[in-house]
Amino acid sequence: MAGRPGFSAARLLPKIPALARESLAVGGQAVMEGIMMRNGDRLSLAVRQAGSGIIAVSLPWSVLFRSSLARRRWIRGFPILLETMVNGIKALNLSAELAAEAEGEKLRPWQIAVTLILAVGLALLLFVVTPHLLALLLGVFALAGGVEGLSFHLWDGLIKFAVFIGYIAAISRLPDIRRVFQYHGAEHKTIAAFEHGEDPVSAPAAAKYSRLHPRCGTTFLLFVLSLSIFLHALTLPALLLVWHPDSPFLKHGILLLLKLLLLIPISSLSYELLSYSARLANSPLGRILTAPGLLLQILTTREPDRDQLEVGLVALREALGDSSSVTFLTPAYTRQEAD
Repeated sequence: MAGRPGFSAARLLPKIPALARESLAVGGQAVMEGIMMRNGDRLSLAVRQAGSGIIAVSLPWSVLFRSSLARRRWIRGFPILLETMVNGIKALNLSAELAAEAEGEKLRPWQIAVTLILAVGLALLLFVVTPHLLALLLGVFALAGGVEGLSFHLWDGLIKFAVFIGYIAAISRLPDIRRVFQYHGAEHKTIAAFEHGEDPVSAPAAAKYSRLHPRCGTTFLLFVLSLSIFLHALTLPALLLVWHPDSPFLKHGILLLLKLLLLIPISSLSYELLSYSARLANSPLGRILTAPGLLLQILTTREPDRDQLEVGLVALREALGDSSSVTFLTPAYTRQEAD
C-alpha cells in the first residue's frame, strides 16, 4: 500500500501529462454519496447505496438557452453557469433520494427555481453585499477610501477572498461535506485517468493521478473573484465620475446592482479563461494561470477511497455511453430509468 502523500510542491501541483483524449466536453460534480458526470447533452449520476451497491441513472442535460448566440465564445460562460447550477441542484436532490434508498417527492420546476434563487441570493449576500458593507465600515475608521478610489475596491476584493476561503474551510469541517469533497477528488482522478489514455480505466489507474484538476469549478470561481476585483475597480469609479448621486443609499444601491449585473460578463470571461488555461497544460503561462486554482482545490477535494473511485468510474462510463471504445473496469452496478 502506498504511503500517505506528502505536501511537496511537486505533489500539490503535479505536472500534467499531455492529454491522450480530447475531453473538454466531459465534466463532473460531487453529490451526496455519488458523482454526476456530463458528456455533451448526456448526464449520468452514480450513487453508492448503503448495503445495495452502486445505482446509476442517465438523463438528458437540461438546456435553458437554445439560441446559438448563447453558445458563442465570450458569451457562453454565463448561460453555462446557470445551466450547471440547475442541473446540479436536480442531481443533488436525486442523489440524496438514491443514497437514502427513499422515494421522496421529486423537486418540481418551481421548487428548483426557488432553490436556485435562494442559492444565488445567499452567494450574492456572502460574496457581494457583505464585502461591500465591510469595506464601507473600514472607511469609517479611515482604513479604506471612498468608492471613488482604488483602496475601497482592493479592500472589497481582499474581504471577498477571505470570506470565500473562510466559508470553504468552515464547511470542510462538516463530516458530510468532507465526504462530498472526497467524491470531488474521485471525480477529478477518474476524469484524469480517462483523459490521459488509461485503457482500461480502473480504480487503481485513477488512484495514481492527482485529485487536483485544472478545469475544476473551483478554479472558475477563483477567476470570477479575481476578475471582479479588476472590473469593479475599473468601472465603478468611472461611473461615479459621470454620475454622482447625493444620496449615499442610492449611490451604494446602484453600485451593488451594477456589481450584480457585472457578474454576467465576468462569468463569461472566466469561462473562456478557464478553457484557455486548461488547454495550455504545462506551458509556463498555463501553470501560472492554473496554480492558484489548484492550490485552492486542496481545500475543496480530499483523497478518495477505492469505493468512491468506483462510483466515479460508473458515472463516467454511463456519461460516455455504451458506444464508447474505452474499457472501464467497474464493479457490478444497477441501471435505473429516470422518471
